[in-house]
Amino acid sequence: MTILSKTFTVLGSILLAHACYSAREHTTLQSPRATAAAGSVSLPVDIIIETIVSTVIIITGLVLGTKPLRPLEWRVWAGKIEREGAEGFTDNSGKVDRDFMGNPFSVLESRPNFVDIRKQRREFAEWLRQKDKVLQGQ
Repeated sequence: MTILSKTFTVLGSILLAHACYSAREHTTLQSPRATAAAGSVSLPVDIIIETIVSTVIIITGLVLGTKPLRPLEWRVWAGKIEREGAEGFTDNSGKVDRDFMGNPFSVLESRPNFVDIRKQRREFAEWLRQKDKVLQGQ
């Protein structure tokens, strides 16, 4: 969580605690006859507004502190890992996500008898370049 999100969350929590205390104090100070006659005690508008505002501030602080969402599909996630590496999976404070595990398909790529297409393409492209150099040299 960043400082801004923590500040919002703490400020909202203090305001919510104050609103709860105000509501409790208001219901306690009502006379028993007025409560029995009305059937229920309604809270003043300022306490209701304070409760709503404090809840919105807490939610804003929690939303600001969440990590960026990950792609839903594994192939998209693996592509992002290959392109950006660990830098693509930093949280809001700039630290690498602690459950970052690297390429999810690395187990499949390291198994025996696995055909590495990318390696074969690089080797073939290098072979073509060497062949072109030999042909141009003649």
